[in-house]
Amino acid sequence: MDRKATVRRVGLLVLVANALLAAVKGVAWLSTGSLAVQSEAVNSLADTVYSLVVFAGLYLTTQPPDFEHPHGHERIEPFVSLFVAVGVFAAGGAVLWQSATTVLSGTYTGSDNLLAVGVLVFGAVAKYLLYRYCLDVGQEQQSPALVATALDNRNDILTATAALVGVVGAGLGYPVLDPLAAGVVSFGILYTGVEIVRDNVNYLVGAAPPEELRAKIVQRALSHPQVQGAHEVIAHYVGPEIDVSLHIEVEGDLTLLEAHRIETDVVTSIRELDAVDDVFVHVDPKELGEWKTDKETDRLANFGIGESPVERPTQKNR
Repeated sequence: MDRKATVRRVGLLVLVANALLAAVKGVAWLSTGSLAVQSEAVNSLADTVYSLVVFAGLYLTTQPPDFEHPHGHERIEPFVSLFVAVGVFAAGGAVLWQSATTVLSGTYTGSDNLLAVGVLVFGAVAKYLLYRYCLDVGQEQQSPALVATALDNRNDILTATAALVGVVGAGLGYPVLDPLAAGVVSFGILYTGVEIVRDNVNYLVGAAPPEELRAKIVQRALSHPQVQGAHEVIAHYVGPEIDVSLHIEVEGDLTLLEAHRIETDVVTSIRELDAVDDVFVHVDPKELGEWKTDKETDRLANFGIGESPVERPTQKNR
């Protein structure tokens, strides 16, 4: 299945799952009167609202390229992820506020109802399955919005666990465990919001990709038998995808046709990396004196101890 269909399917699944969880927790709250279950019902309702926004955003990002967006619409995804981060910050702040005010006022309440316990356990299990699924698909499809959604689902496992501690604590005669556990979890929620913002700001400001990927780009360029070296290798995020530009060094006695074939081979090889979108290659013949020493490219060419010489090509004749 192609990326478009996969990403849309996952977005719809998350939306439906959050709506069902909100309904189940709402019914359980009305049946038990548990404050912990009520908080979880509100949390799931909030998840449903911004899952709808995420799904709409994923629909936009998977639209085909057009005249105004020749590279497609994937660059909308970081903005969608930042919206998820706003929801995470709001949820974390609300949990922290409620925890603090409840402890200070001494108004602890809880329920030891087995239905409340069962619903919270069910919610935690469901969120774990969604977390693993969204994370796996998000990483496979290079989708920051799905990765952000996965992290939010991981938060919900923590909040469900805290609510469960509160319910069980109330049953054991320690209702104060409910607001205290919620306060601890709120910091985990806020930290995940920081993670989402950090990752997606890098997409928006054109940060460099991880060193391992930069090394693969250099090594693929140098693996061509007629490429003697490379320099000025620049790779940066444009949305969730990567644009690459580099200079390759070749002997000057090649024909124009041969130089073009080398350039095409290098571009094709680098574009086969999943995260890479566009590749721009400039060919520098030796006789023009444009070959340059590039320590960073030399380092990346030898990145990865234990790889074979074929996987670790080096600058030639430098």
